[in-house]
Amino acid sequence: MPFRSLLIGVCFIGAITSAAGAADYPPSSEATQEKLKQLITSDQRPTKQKARDKYRRPLETLTFCGIEPEMTVVEIWPGGQGAWYRRIVRPLVEDGGGAYYPVGGRSQFPGKADNVPYGEADMVLVFRAHGFMIYKQPAQTHVNAVFDMLRPGGVLCIVDHAGDEAIPQDPEGENGYVNESHFRMLAERAGFKFIVASEHNRNPKDNKDHPRGVWSLPPSLSGTLPLTEERKKYLAIGESDRFTHKYYKPEE
Repeated sequence: MPFRSLLIGVCFIGAITSAAGAADYPPSSEATQEKLKQLITSDQRPTKQKARDKYRRPLETLTFCGIEPEMTVVEIWPGGQGAWYRRIVRPLVEDGGGAYYPVGGRSQFPGKADNVPYGEADMVLVFRAHGFMIYKQPAQTHVNAVFDMLRPGGVLCIVDHAGDEAIPQDPEGENGYVNESHFRMLAERAGFKFIVASEHNRNPKDNKDHPRGVWSLPPSLSGTLPLTEERKKYLAIGESDRFTHKYYKPEE
């Protein structure tokens, strides 16, 4: 069952667009937000990672997702042991009685990922996966696999590079962007129900029209050299414009 007991005394950081069912899937409790703040500001986090907080907004994002320490959480493609969100999420849940399951890039995902308790996860987190479109297997296959990981009532929370909604989605996703309407279609086709969206990861400076797509922007800065005017232009834009969505797996 969703964490309805957290409805009382919660504080939501960032503006949201409401949808039916959002009240049943509240943001993280105030106590959890305090724990998140401690982990985010911890000396254990590298300075280089902290420098990206202004773009990735980990407190606002994880609060929006509604993460709680007692949850069973799966993170798709978190990177290695020192990966960006992993340094925050893993200690939060492992110290709080929950469990953390990273699905690495060398796993069989979207095939059966080792050690993931399919059908039991409270939450699956997906950060900047390009809508699963730039990978070998179809995007829908990836989203279907995420659906299978969650228990009934479990939550998918995704942050991804937001494409230009005025332009039809490139099914190959070559520029790295994904229209949020396109991802919502994939999610609902898999069986997910949309809960709520947040605007806190938006960047209006990003016009999504760059020579190397999203990789022209920080942190990749592909195609430009340091100290050039072209590099300065992309640094001034900052990291990509991103949509932030929360979905749930319906009760059986």
